[in-house]
Amino acid sequence: MTATTARMTPDRPSAGSRTFASLAQPNYRWYFTGALVSNTGTWMQRTSQDWLVLTQLTDHSSTALGYVSALQFLAIPFLAPFAGAIADRYPKRRVLLITQTLLGLNSLLLWLLVVTNTVELWHVYAFAFMQGIVASFDMPARQSFVSEMVSDELIPNAVGLNSMSFNAARLIGPGAAGLIIAGFGVAPGMLVNTLSFVAMLVALLVMDPRRLHPAPPRTGRGSAREGLVYIAHRPDIVIILVMVFMLGTFGMNFQIYNATMATMVFGRGASEYGALGTIMAIGTFGAAIIAARRRNPRVTTLLIGLIGFTVFSALLALAPSYVMYAFWLVPTGLCMLTVMTSANSTIQMTTEPSMRGRVMAVYAAINMGGTPLGAPIVGWVGDVAGPRWSILIGCILIGLTCLAVMAFFRFHRGVRLRVERGWPPRIHTWTPSGDPETAELQR
Repeated sequence: MTATTARMTPDRPSAGSRTFASLAQPNYRWYFTGALVSNTGTWMQRTSQDWLVLTQLTDHSSTALGYVSALQFLAIPFLAPFAGAIADRYPKRRVLLITQTLLGLNSLLLWLLVVTNTVELWHVYAFAFMQGIVASFDMPARQSFVSEMVSDELIPNAVGLNSMSFNAARLIGPGAAGLIIAGFGVAPGMLVNTLSFVAMLVALLVMDPRRLHPAPPRTGRGSAREGLVYIAHRPDIVIILVMVFMLGTFGMNFQIYNATMATMVFGRGASEYGALGTIMAIGTFGAAIIAARRRNPRVTTLLIGLIGFTVFSALLALAPSYVMYAFWLVPTGLCMLTVMTSANSTIQMTTEPSMRGRVMAVYAAINMGGTPLGAPIVGWVGDVAGPRWSILIGCILIGLTCLAVMAFFRFHRGVRLRVERGWPPRIHTWTPSGDPETAELQR
């Protein structure tokens, strides 16, 4: 069965393009609910942890925040290919039960150190690294598990709803954490995150395995390498991964940007810092709704989103006030999530089901694995040249990536590119020769 062959299931919704169509699937409904609760806890944890590092364990060191971000994702590029092979070889639901339990225990141990006032900076580094090890196995299993809960035609909808859940939590989590920190300190927010993993575990346990659509498990040696070979022969996936890598490495460091801009540039406190995460979620939540309604994501959608992200993040760096910075976070978040959801659903829809775990593992490695490189650089630039330049460096590098991708479309294998005026702008690509290999790039 190819990646584009729809599975005929009796409970498949007839209106696959409806915003909430995937919620008609009972298993996905449980998953969506558990993820919403768990994601809210995750955002409260991130906000609380960043505030702990920035104000209690260091003297507003953006470099230290960069190290925390780097350590969270350091293991991913090294372990992701093997984690993807495990996701393809074993039942993904079983893998997720193990990884979610370990992530919950990791959060619990850090909370115990904080609540007993024994936490030190190296503890945060160590737990961030351990979280990254487990996440290396959790992310490919979780992302490829989406395609097992719904029919193929609903994959873009399910991916969009996943993003909606994540960003609905982002609307709630940072703001709630900021208020809790202001009133009670950082420990309660971390405890909420620990307890939120229970919701995800319950959702996984109550699912009906008979209503899942698992791909045939792959066995044999060298399966991790097969994923890399498969991607190497897919230029459409490679170009998506390039865009995602640059955005994840140099653009998506908002836990550093927001913390340093709020405290060092605008002189604001915990509640105002937490509010920035909530405000940005307005844009990302809007993009998730659009993604849930989008039937056929395209590479050109990614390119438009990446261009928009470059423009709006530059405006963030130049914002004269806290209010204007918060205002520009909304379109920045919308463009950022447009890139990520389009990339995710495009890759899943065009990948063979038996290879999805490995391909999504590489996607996770590219998406998150650049953070160990980018976050310390961004943090160091913030300490040396100021927080505004930490954002501008990312703008410049991502802008150059946009130009390189456009040049690729223009010159590689005769692909032509035309920008249509209007709002929003449209980018059209085609090949005069009708080369079927190049046609993959126009998806």
